[in-house]
Amino acid sequence: MDKFDKAIINELRHNARQSISFIAEQVSLSRSAVTERIKKLEQTGVIRGYQVLLSESQKQGVSAYFEIQHRCARCAEVIHIFTTIPEVITCQGITGDMDLLVYVHANSMQRLHEIREFIDAQADIVKIKTHVVMSEWINNQA
Repeated sequence: MDKFDKAIINELRHNARQSISFIAEQVSLSRSAVTERIKKLEQTGVIRGYQVLLSESQKQGVSAYFEIQHRCARCAEVIHIFTTIPEVITCQGITGDMDLLVYVHANSMQRLHEIREFIDAQADIVKIKTHVVMSEWINNQA
């Protein structure tokens, strides 16, 4: 990936709906070159897709972050727990006292509670802290 691919990705992160012409102008390439580069980035899996990011106020249901501490030598040994839960949006390894940060969006508080109980019941889970999202002011996630 060269500086042009990085510039194209940066433009798409800011607005994935902007025109190829606008992106081409911003990165100083022709429209056809930008089109080919985007196609290649998609085909090689660098760009995995495009999505709509809703503000918390527009989402139905409830979102939360779970801080997870486990007893395994590596985080990879417990990831299978989270891949079985369709409501898990992200699962990231973190530094500090806790090992993982898991973002979940459930359709109800009851379902969120069920997910938390399921995770907590796993033998390799030592500790779980729940942080329910009350509001969202910035989301530049791409």
